[in-house]
Amino acid sequence: MKTIRKSIEINTSKEKIWDVLIQDTYTRDWYAIFSPGSYAITDWQLGSKVIFTDDSGGGIIGRIIILDPCESLSIEYYGVLTNNKEDFESEEAQIFKGAHETYSLTSKADKTILNIEVDMSDGMFDMMSKAWDEALLKIKNLSEA
Repeated sequence: MKTIRKSIEINTSKEKIWDVLIQDTYTRDWYAIFSPGSYAITDWQLGSKVIFTDDSGGGIIGRIIILDPCESLSIEYYGVLTNNKEDFESEEAQIFKGAHETYSLTSKADKTILNIEVDMSDGMFDMMSKAWDEALLKIKNLSEA
């Protein structure tokens, strides 16, 4: 695993960006960059399961391990969804086990810095790094609208 690390300056409050990060109305828009039709199944509470999936019945399964509203969110992955079935044992599931996805927000004058850190397999690193560039711009645009 390698870690994608990126940040973007957004001209709005942490609260507005937080909404864009977790509210279904917004997330479906920017998750589509990674996979069209993607959405999250979760209640966004500390310790809760998160399933990121789409209409194909595939996805990734994690747990919220850090939740400090408007400050930071971290998810630890431990499985995959294949044909709408949870899988924690296959080789593919093992690749994701222990990977993290972390968002942090920092105020800077009247702006906010959004930082992301995402563990990624070597084979997907370049593709996902480019997708994250696009996703961060989408998050910025949705937050500033």
